Amino acid sequence: MTRRVIVTVLDGLRRDLLGPEATPALHSFAEAATNFAAHRSVFPSATRVVSACFATGCFPAQHGLQGNSVALMEDGQLVPHDVGRPDFMDHKRRVTGHSLAVPTLAERLARAGREAMVFSNVSPGAARAHDPDGHGWVFHRACSFAPGLRPLTGAEAVADITLDTAGDARLTTRFLDDAVAGRRAALAVLWLGEPDHMQHESPLGSPACLAAIAGSDAAFARVREAVAARRAAGEEILLIACSDHGHQTVTEVVDIEAVLIAAGLKRDAADNSLLSVANGTGALIYLHPDRAAEAPAVLGLLRIQPWADRVLAGAELAEIGHAATGGLLCAIAMRSDATPNTHGVPGSSAAALPAQGKPDRLGCGQHGGLGRYEQMPFLMIEGDGFPAGAVVTEPSIITDLAPTILRHLGLAFDGLDGRPLHRLPPENPAR
Repeated sequence: MTRRVIVTVLDGLRRDLLGPEATPALHSFAEAATNFAAHRSVFPSATRVVSACFATGCFPAQHGLQGNSVALMEDGQLVPHDVGRPDFMDHKRRVTGHSLAVPTLAERLARAGREAMVFSNVSPGAARAHDPDGHGWVFHRACSFAPGLRPLTGAEAVADITLDTAGDARLTTRFLDDAVAGRRAALAVLWLGEPDHMQHESPLGSPACLAAIAGSDAAFARVREAVAARRAAGEEILLIACSDHGHQTVTEVVDIEAVLIAAGLKRDAADNSLLSVANGTGALIYLHPDRAAEAPAVLGLLRIQPWADRVLAGAELAEIGHAATGGLLCAIAMRSDATPNTHGVPGSSAAALPAQGKPDRLGCGQHGGLGRYEQMPFLMIEGDGFPAGAVVTEPSIITDLAPTILRHLGLAFDGLDGRPLHRLPPENPAR
């Protein structure tokens, strides 16, 4: 019997927003799947780094992608980068010697003579993070690749996909035709752009956001129906529905670079020996090794700021899966609390001012930190080893998905930070 894994990711959908009216398809699926009630994201709780954690089963300290935006040491200088660019992974490989420092699911499957196919409607950098070295198939509106990083063009590509509900629906059709019923990939991942995209543009709980959630739920309903047909044809499919992070409402935007300059620790905006790299409601602070003696002053300043909930440095970085490498001095989780927005959706946060003229997003959704609601993705798994209607209250995390997938496919999952979720004891299993 053919064993496969099919994953649908509803980007940015936090689990307390699921329900019979808002997400009828997922609400129905919960009765057939095992539900993980304490599932959480990584840090930063942002899609590009989460994609790398999903693909490798490892935290940033192992796979080497520290955030959605990062700094790299290049020719002795710290250089900031937006990971979302389609060419970032190629640049990182040239600079550091690797794109990701550990194998991805696509690479592990290719070694076993099987295929991974990823259909993504988020940023091109997030799509590339699943398989940056071309071991399987990646489909994205800005860049699509076959094995060997062969560029796909024309009808083979998905250049007509838009970042909205309609685009997600078209991408779902391609996914079902090509990955589920077509090549029947051992691992088929559909990563929807909504509701994350709309939650960045509109207040959480607004009609526009609720419509985006409904559209994503409808896309999953189509995936579930297609999986039922493949199971009827004799395939043993592990069906996973999940999100990568939640959102909280931005009530304050902080220019951390300006704070460092005002304190005299950073000469001016062009001084890259001390960098604050914004990651939504999180931030990464880089300090050039030549200035290591100034680390206590930088940390002292940051730790007294009212907009910083936690400043983790040195050995503390291991608590969030990071390491003080590549000039990384510390990570900041921005202030967050449970204050509701105008639509009654709880959770507010400060956010770090983004670079390159990106919008400040006051009053809209954002993520990246350690706040309760942004660290509230959902996870449901249906298939062998996952009892229907069971609820697991032991914590799980994004890095657990890769070993869970590999175990279902009968492949080794050595060297990963995560562990297969089959081992977690469920509460209230179906009898």
